[in-house]
Amino acid sequence: MTAADGSARLPGAYLVPGSSSFTDFLGAHAPELLPSHRTVPAGAAVEAPHGTTIVTVTFDGGVVMAGDRRATMGNIIANRDMEKVFATDEYSLVGIAGTAGLAIELVRLFQVELEHYEKIEGTLMSLEGKANRLASMIRGNLGMAMQGLSVVPVFAGWDLGQQRGRIFSYDVTGGCYEEQDHHSVGSGSLFARGALKKLFRRAMSADDAVRVAVEALYDAADDDSATGGPDVGRRIWPTVGTVDPGGTRFVDDDVLAGVVDAVIADRRDDPGGAR
Repeated sequence: MTAADGSARLPGAYLVPGSSSFTDFLGAHAPELLPSHRTVPAGAAVEAPHGTTIVTVTFDGGVVMAGDRRATMGNIIANRDMEKVFATDEYSLVGIAGTAGLAIELVRLFQVELEHYEKIEGTLMSLEGKANRLASMIRGNLGMAMQGLSVVPVFAGWDLGQQRGRIFSYDVTGGCYEEQDHHSVGSGSLFARGALKKLFRRAMSADDAVRVAVEALYDAADDDSATGGPDVGRRIWPTVGTVDPGGTRFVDDDVLAGVVDAVIADRRDDPGGAR
């Protein structure tokens, strides 16, 4: 980037002391780059892919988040292998539901926001601070949400201060709420939440929590056409991430294939999944 005089020096905006928020910096110097500063023409109807179901569940020593891979556009399957669960930093994950393009852009901005804060302050933001920062970014998107382009994520991570996994949900106005034990968002969340209530156990292991998350998505896909179940033919599995004191990581496809095979085998003669 060059300065206004054509030299290779950074523009003056980069040399002015300010807050540790990258979003605030953009809002002050290049607001047109923020997703929330875009508008849809009055009366316009936008057909955009939507992400569907995300589930998250705590276990003894961390938290698991899983998302199906289907994106829909009306009655059409727009994408069969969309990623909806992302690592936002070393100790947190975010899952997206709602308008896919806006949601992914918001997540990328949030990732930069956390990295910028860490570089400016020399330390990680607290988990509650991250949750509140994401809430303010969602609140900035309210104008687009009022036009039908909503973004409703779920955020989870390992709290270094409290030494436990925590889950935060949101509404389109930016309201932030801490959830206990488990939560789900998206079109299949009603069915996934029912499964989570039946399957959740305190003091589960990480492997148990992965199994519970996959089963909840399986139940959601069974009753919600917008949620994609495990696609055995195409070898498309849910995206599953875990966070614990060792950091954020994603479960390998080979491991997920085994979990999915076990769920299908257990339900072969009992598709309803009753115990």
